[in-house]
Order: sequence, then structure tokens, then C-alpha cells
Amino acid sequence: MSLVLTKELVYEIEQSEIECLSSRLAAIRQIEGNPMGIEIKQFGNAICFSAAAIPGPSFNTVKGLKDEDEKFIDALIAYYEQRNIPVRFELTPAHVSSRMLTCLNEKGFYHADFHTVVYVPLSNMPKGQSTDTGIIIRKLKSQEYAVYADIYADAFAMPAFLKPSIEANNKVLDDDSRWEFYLAIVEGKPAGTGVLFIQNDIAVLAAAATLPEFRGIGVQSALIKQRLNQAITKKCRLLVGHAGFASTSLRNMERAGLKVAYNKAIWRKRSVSE
Repeated sequence: MSLVLTKELVYEIEQSEIECLSSRLAAIRQIEGNPMGIEIKQFGNAICFSAAAIPGPSFNTVKGLKDEDEKFIDALIAYYEQRNIPVRFELTPAHVSSRMLTCLNEKGFYHADFHTVVYVPLSNMPKGQSTDTGIIIRKLKSQEYAVYADIYADAFAMPAFLKPSIEANNKVLDDDSRWEFYLAIVEGKPAGTGVLFIQNDIAVLAAAATLPEFRGIGVQSALIKQRLNQAITKKCRLLVGHAGFASTSLRNMERAGLKVAYNKAIWRKRSVSE
């Protein structure tokens, strides 16, 4: 596959992200009583994800918006207002222009941030060279989702009371063959985690975390390499990832061979003081 980026390829990359988040939230929604308050709703091309009991932007966001969707913007905003969740748009440069940006600006939104999306074609890519770094990477066992939750929460300085929810919200994916969870072990201790999602021969680096005391020794690089190798083994044609602009995570992905596809523009509602 050529490395040349096209609008069609950008669409595939964006769809892989949508499918990944849709799969995760659909599984969480199946927990009895839907305690996380998961809803997924579509307006035109835009997929609106919401999780009333999970604050923050990861699960409360709009993906897939295109220029032709202006007529749905008012209904989309009303949907989030009814759920008392701030609206957050993730816009790709291939599918929106000044036409949509002007519309959003007129509705009181502004460009608040960037988020980088990376990719690499896998058809001619060899498996990553393994090196003896002392880091062991293996699949997470079904009884280890509490370990996953501990690492994830502590890596991002999240309060301890969230750990049971993190455990439950990931354990529901254990029987889904599209999802693979990996554990990094350093000197016999759990040090980091990485998640891979595969659908329609596209693999997504879905989540990753490293405990602070194990950073800077190659844990995430080893987890990326393991997942890249697995994507090749599964005969995927594309590996996709995303990270904060110029972040350590992004640099690790670039070192593994992924290249920047585009920077998503993050748009949010302007506050009253602004």
C-alpha cells in the first residue's frame, strides 16, 4: 500500500476510530442497567458518543462530521444539552472546510486544541526487531482486569474510586475477538498496558498506559512493537494510532514507523466569559 495520503484513506482511518469507540461503548452499554449511561446517536454523518457517568472527552465526543451536516448541528447540540454533556467536535481536515467551521463559529464554538492521528501500511512492513530490554510483553489474562485498572488509573493520576468502573468497562471486551489487551512486566512487576482493536483488516492502537516509575525505559515502545507485530500476523493492511500533538506517545509511535496522517481540530463551546 502506498504511503500517499488521500481523502479516501483519511476516511478509512477516521472510520477505524469510530468503529473502535463504537465497539467499546456498545459493550459497556450491555452492562446490566447501563450504569455508565451510554448512548450512541447519529446525525447525518456525525456519530455522537456520550457516557453520562464517565466525565471527560474520551467517551463524550462527535466524530465523522462533514460539510454537508450543517443542517443537523442544532439537533446535535440539543442532544448533548439534554444530556447535560458539553459538546466536543473532532474535525478532520479532509472532510470539513470553512463552510462547516463558519457554521460552528456562528453557533458559539471555537477551535480549542489539536490531536494527532498516525498510520502505517503493513503490507510490506517486516515485524519489529525484538531486542532484549528486560521488558516482557504478554496478553492480559481474564482475571487480570483489576491489574489493568490499577495501571490505567495510576498512570493518569485518576482517583482510586474509579478503578472498579475501569475494570468492569474493559472486562466486558474480554470475549470480543476484535480486542486484545497486553501487559508489560519489568523485573516481575506490572509496568504498563496496551490495547489493540482489529476490524476490517485495520488495527488500532486503542489505549496505552505506563506507571510513572517505569517511564523512560521503553515500556510503551515495546507495547507498540508487540501490537504492530500482532497486526502483521493478523494480516492487517493498516495500523492506526492517535496521541497528543508532539507528545511522548506520538514520538514512540513515530519511532515504530507510523507517520502523521493529519491533526484533528478539537472544537468546543465558548464559555460565557469568553
